Amino acid sequence: MRIRCRENGPLVVAMPVEVVDHLGNPFPIAREKEFVALCRCGASQRKPFCDGAHKGIGFIGAELAPVEPTPEPSNI
Repeated sequence: MRIRCRENGPLVVAMPVEVVDHLGNPFPIAREKEFVALCRCGASQRKPFCDGAHKGIGFIGAELAPVEPTPEPSNI
């Protein structure tokens, strides 16, 4: 499974995936969907799903994963 952080937007998860509430009850997701967008700004009216509210509130979320430095070639 891959979860992609969209710059200044939601977390995008490729299907198939099951999203459940804190009691373990599944949220309905249309089977024909290719991905699910999960809110990370907190402003969505459709939580846990994204409804695009991040655009209206100026949400900034541009975290980058750490990149390992490229090792220097050894000249032995």
